[in-house]
Amino acid sequence: MDRFLRLAALLQEAKARFVVIGVWGANYYAKSASTLFTTQDRDLFLPSEPGNLLLVWQSCRLAGLALSTGDEPLGEPIDDFLAERVIEGRALTQATDGRGLDVDLTLVMEGFGFEEVWNDRRLFRVEDVEIPVARLSHIVASKSKANRPKDRLFLETHAEALRRLIEGS
Repeated sequence: MDRFLRLAALLQEAKARFVVIGVWGANYYAKSASTLFTTQDRDLFLPSEPGNLLLVWQSCRLAGLALSTGDEPLGEPIDDFLAERVIEGRALTQATDGRGLDVDLTLVMEGFGFEEVWNDRRLFRVEDVEIPVARLSHIVASKSKANRPKDRLFLETHAEALRRLIEGS
């Protein structure tokens, strides 16, 4: 099984809530390989709930992923106290297997709250795993609102393909 699918399956087994966002989320809407977008990591949007964050971290560890925040390993012990501090600081947690699977665990999606994205998510089945993905229109709107240079470049470069995909989703 693909390493990301294994992680997604573990997250489902744990009943953790997450939604795939970002460029990788946009790829689930691609109709063919010609409309796939390149990115180096995957982004999971999580609710600001300590219990859920713990489930996600535990699932990442079961999948063999190392956890960090910034350039430092995530502190120990991984418990409610640490989860609450990460949530207070809206800190990004990164999970990696060091072999190409890099996952950003974010508590922030520019312009959207988790519940709105969760309620409007679309499920994609890959093998036997359901992957919850943000609506493509939400992904594009969030990238536009974030207004980072890499997001502007992505939106400008792929404007026509994104428009067609949104119309077809």
